[in-house]
Amino acid sequence: MTTYRIVRMYAHPSMASEWIDTGLTLEEAQAHCKDPETSSKTATDPRLNTLTAVFGDWFDGYEEEE
Repeated sequence: MTTYRIVRMYAHPSMASEWIDTGLTLEEAQAHCKDPETSSKTATDPRLNTLTAVFGDWFDGYEEEE
């Protein structure tokens, strides 16, 4: 069975991408990425807004695990 991981990617070139979650189905990964809280442009959670203030723009995407 193919699984997917959520990857948080940052716009700033010095920030490395990081894995947020692993072992997801395609449907779970897609549902995560459709949530407005998974992008610095649409997030309203204060914790995520702090993340944006410190590290700049970011978004969550998904990729197939190897």
